Amino acid sequence: MGGSAAAGKSVNGGGRAAPRVPVPEARPFLDTFRANLKETFFPDDPFRAVVRERGFGRRAAAALGYFFPFLEWAPAYRLGTFKSDLIAGITIASLAIPQGISYAKLANLPPILGLYSSFVPPLVYAMMGSSKDLAVGTVAVASLLIGSMLGAEVSATENPALYLHLAFTATFFAGVIQASLGILRLGFIVDFLSHAAIVGFMGGAATVVCLQQLKGMLGLEHFTTSTDLVSVMRSVFSQTHQWRWESVVLGCGFLFFLLVTRFFSKRQPRFFWVSAAAPLTSVILGSLLVYFTHAENHGVQIIGNLKKGLNPISVTNLQFTPPYMMLALKTGLITGVIALAEGIAVGRSFAMFKNYHIDGNKEMIAIGTMNILGSFTSCYLTTGPFSRSAVNYNAGCKTAMSNVIMSLAVMVTLLFLTPLFHYTPLVVLSAIIMSAMLGLIDFPAAVHLWHVDKVDFCVCAGAYLGVVFGSVEMGLVVAVAISVLRVLLFVARPRTTVLGNVPDTNIYRRMDQYTTARTVPGVLVLRVDSPIYFANSGYLRERFTRWIDEDDERTSAKGETGVQYVVLDMGAVGSIDTSGTSMLEELKKTLDRRGIQIVLANPGSEIMKKLESSKVLELIGHEWIFPTVGEAVAECDFVLHSHKPGMVVDSASHENMV
Repeated sequence: MGGSAAAGKSVNGGGRAAPRVPVPEARPFLDTFRANLKETFFPDDPFRAVVRERGFGRRAAAALGYFFPFLEWAPAYRLGTFKSDLIAGITIASLAIPQGISYAKLANLPPILGLYSSFVPPLVYAMMGSSKDLAVGTVAVASLLIGSMLGAEVSATENPALYLHLAFTATFFAGVIQASLGILRLGFIVDFLSHAAIVGFMGGAATVVCLQQLKGMLGLEHFTTSTDLVSVMRSVFSQTHQWRWESVVLGCGFLFFLLVTRFFSKRQPRFFWVSAAAPLTSVILGSLLVYFTHAENHGVQIIGNLKKGLNPISVTNLQFTPPYMMLALKTGLITGVIALAEGIAVGRSFAMFKNYHIDGNKEMIAIGTMNILGSFTSCYLTTGPFSRSAVNYNAGCKTAMSNVIMSLAVMVTLLFLTPLFHYTPLVVLSAIIMSAMLGLIDFPAAVHLWHVDKVDFCVCAGAYLGVVFGSVEMGLVVAVAISVLRVLLFVARPRTTVLGNVPDTNIYRRMDQYTTARTVPGVLVLRVDSPIYFANSGYLRERFTRWIDEDDERTSAKGETGVQYVVLDMGAVGSIDTSGTSMLEELKKTLDRRGIQIVLANPGSEIMKKLESSKVLELIGHEWIFPTVGEAVAECDFVLHSHKPGMVVDSASHENMV
């Protein structure tokens, strides 16, 4: 086994041995509370740059730079950088204009709102956002959520004014919630939407969006307001006599064109602009086709008149009175969290590609502020969509100035070009939405989850099926519920494993992983892989007892020495509460009645402080606390072989006996 830790004890005239694992000095409560608070809400120490500056003026400038990142890169902006941003901005504008119109229709809002929402919010984000690659605009999933949640109680056709005002109000509440999460440093709440949940939810939402586009693709005038698969299929096949072959041909043709251009751009990345320009090209070609063939007279529905001019002020249209305020608040809460999760995930992905860091809480403030100001200027919910940001990244953007260029291009469109969209067929917008949504159904990610973690795959599948067969809200609830349940199970039922000695070493590892590891007769080594809290203390007490009983049964059947020492490896126990210390105290008393000594190995500083203050350390005894599992087992094995449990000997006697 090697030398025992007993050799490290110092005995002075029969006095008490010095503890092997020291107990840290107690810190004042306020200091501990302040440190824990900082670690919880400010783990990245965001204001360190402000504190380092000398003088009020420099600190004020640094603080402004934190909240308005453009003040950091704008002074060093160069012509070469502008050229790159100009190309990227024009490229994403060609995608933003048709997508904005399409997504506004998806939310049952006037198409012009899609352009409004691509004008003001990008300007705000360019000043406050920390991502260089995020391209701001409306997104399909949030648009679908707004349309389904508001449409369930207010009809967009029967009461369009109220519906429009509620959309602005929901956007305002979403912005307030997003900004509040950032200001209060509560961004970790968004992390409860796990990657698996997001993959399933986004895939389900994309499927639902595609199903909703069958109305435009088939030229139907009446369609179900429900989003579940059964209702949509019933609505589609109950109106087969109203299908318009003209719409079907146009829709399939443009969808095929959009998918081919995307496939080509993926195979040839240097031609990224082909897929980026394809939606606008489809709009132009579709409009020309309808104009010259008068297809609007043959069942092909068109956009119609789009109002010229910039965003009108809408702050007076916000609804803060019953009975619809709670509807707007609920819609804003759900859509805001979803949009926030998507925007931050997209921003972090591209930041990783370019090797720079974005502050999640700062992004929340920026996205929330742009939605608040957007709700004042006739915009509905916006975030950073993946498709538009990918085009921005591939186009070679250098800073957030590309959002400004896009915004200016949309402004020119609003002022002068909106009449050109009069003859744009709705079926083209449906094809644009479907082509964008097909990219969100991530089959490879689902297969990867199946191979790596079956539970994560179940989370993904649950979210997907909840959206497709229930509703978007149900899918979100299922995704979050399964994710939270899994976290609770990890806490309430932590993994405990038996450790064994790797031959010819003083190392102890899991016996189910290291097949060569062997137990030490009379010593049972257990490892706990989580903090010990009130939620799992009862389970751990029962699990420890069961491990001991199982080991006793095994050894008695073989005629070997039963358990005399239980060594608990506390290396992975980051913290413990009063329920945990009470559990250890009860376990100690239970094992004492069975003639078994409990031994602790590698407890952390917080654990030692809690054990000392609760008197559990005194009950177990300092002499049974060891810095490593190897030393603990060596001491137990030494005492077993000495046949004098609890005896303290000097190092020479110990070496001779071993």
